Amino acid sequence: MHTVKTADLKPGMVTAVNVKTKAGQVIVEKNKFLTHQMIAHIEYYNIPSIKVLDGALPDATIHAMVNERQASESYFQKIRESHEFHEFKDSYEKKVNFLEHTLNDAVAKNLPPDEDSLLEQALKLFAKNATTISMFDMLHNMRSINDSTYAHSMNVALIGRMMGMWMNFDSKALDILTLGGMFHDIGKSKVPEAILNKPGRLTPDEFEEIKKHPRYGYEILRDMPLDPAVKKITLYHHERCDGSGYPIGLCSDEIDDFSIIIAIADVYDAMTADRIYRSGMCPFEAIAIFEQEGLSKYKPQYILTFLERIANTYVGNNVLLSNGVTGKIVLINKQFLTRPVIQISDEEFINLEKHPEIYVQAII
Repeated sequence: MHTVKTADLKPGMVTAVNVKTKAGQVIVEKNKFLTHQMIAHIEYYNIPSIKVLDGALPDATIHAMVNERQASESYFQKIRESHEFHEFKDSYEKKVNFLEHTLNDAVAKNLPPDEDSLLEQALKLFAKNATTISMFDMLHNMRSINDSTYAHSMNVALIGRMMGMWMNFDSKALDILTLGGMFHDIGKSKVPEAILNKPGRLTPDEFEEIKKHPRYGYEILRDMPLDPAVKKITLYHHERCDGSGYPIGLCSDEIDDFSIIIAIADVYDAMTADRIYRSGMCPFEAIAIFEQEGLSKYKPQYILTFLERIANTYVGNNVLLSNGVTGKIVLINKQFLTRPVIQISDEEFINLEKHPEIYVQAII
């Protein structure tokens, strides 16, 4: 084992000993995979460094990984077996195929997209899944079947539209968000597939090529008869309010609201999707990342509304906690969204705000 500064901790490292506060309270047990939630708590308690394991994983860590995967899979298996999901799957795949053909025609043939037809596709998916939990559960399960750029773009369009509905946007604004989500990654068609589909870490040169896709997308759409706001989303969806984004490095009010909303939807869909090199994150782990680093990157009125809505989506759902206990979320803590109150039995509850050593590991 070796010592790592808290500032250098990465998700996936494994604790070698219990991590304790100065008062002796255990906040992360030994043999635990570090997550963003755990790292956030270690930072919160001003712990300067911790000891992490080298080499083979302990049996306890492997067992916890298996339990988490099995618990999460059981929840989504129930959804995949439902009649509603089979209907959604058939409809979703047809609409993603339509989007794929439309985007490819725009790239290869310079054909302007049929906006009305694209919007009709999205609205039909919304019609039967108007509630937040229904839509997000359906999209989560589709990711294991279709994780293409086109499916991701459809997901971002649907999540972006739902965010606009939460903010009481008018119909024109909702349509801009929907189309912006559909087109936001069209520039990736100009990036070599070997880079897009690389399972490991990108080299600096490869990442620089990826960072060109917003400009590529804008160039494809620039002269087409689309709303300028949709084109701007394509160019700005990787810009961040703290100036850390690309391709321009805009700050705060230089970035329009539509682009910020699609940026949030884009990041959330990417974080919660399975990848070759990692499993999709639990929604509460994704919330922890946004809380840890996202509040300065996105406009508060949008990121805070989004995170609270996502957290409240899972009230009433059963969860697996990091200590192996299962329970039901009964109350969301607005001040600490990743620290809900969990009902363990008829008369037993755990307030995670008072138990920093425990966190929501999986929806089950």
